[in-house]
Amino acid sequence: MLRNPVKRTLAALALIGLALPAVAETTVSDAWARATVPQQQSSGAFMTLTASTDSKLLSVASPVAKTVQLHEMSMENDVMKMGEVDSVALPAGKAVSLDPNGYHVMLMGLNQQLKEGEQVPLTLVVEDAKGLKQTIEVSAPVRALNAQAQGHDHQHMH
Repeated sequence: MLRNPVKRTLAALALIGLALPAVAETTVSDAWARATVPQQQSSGAFMTLTASTDSKLLSVASPVAKTVQLHEMSMENDVMKMGEVDSVALPAGKAVSLDPNGYHVMLMGLNQQLKEGEQVPLTLVVEDAKGLKQTIEVSAPVRALNAQAQGHDHQHMH
C-alpha cells in the first residue's frame, strides 16, 4: 500500500486521468500578421493548424479589428477570387496552412496600424467532429508588408 500521502494523491490523479476521455487538440504554429501602412483598414493573419482529430476552424476574433473573417482566395478562369467561408476543415493529423494564397484570416476595420515587431492577439474557436469546442489564444507577430509565409509549403485542405 502507498503510505505516503503525496504518492497516494498522485496515484489517485493518475487513475482519474485514465478515466477521462481524450480531448481533441489543435496546435497552431508559424502564426503571423501582415503589417499595414497608415490608414489601411484591413490586413491578413496566417498560420498552420494541426488537429488531433477531424475538426474545423469556426471563427477567429481579435481586439485589433472590428470584424474578423475566415476567407479563401482561389483562382477561377485566371481571375483571383476571395470571399468569406463558414469554416476551414482540419483533417486529423494533417497540417492545414492559412496563407496569403488560400485560406486566411481577414482583419477588417483595423483599430490601429499594424507595425512590424508588434503582436496581434487572436482567439481561434475550433470544433471537433463530436461538437466539442476548443478556444485557442494565439499571439501573432507582425511581419513586414512584403513578408511571405515561412516554413513548409502545405497543400490546402478543401
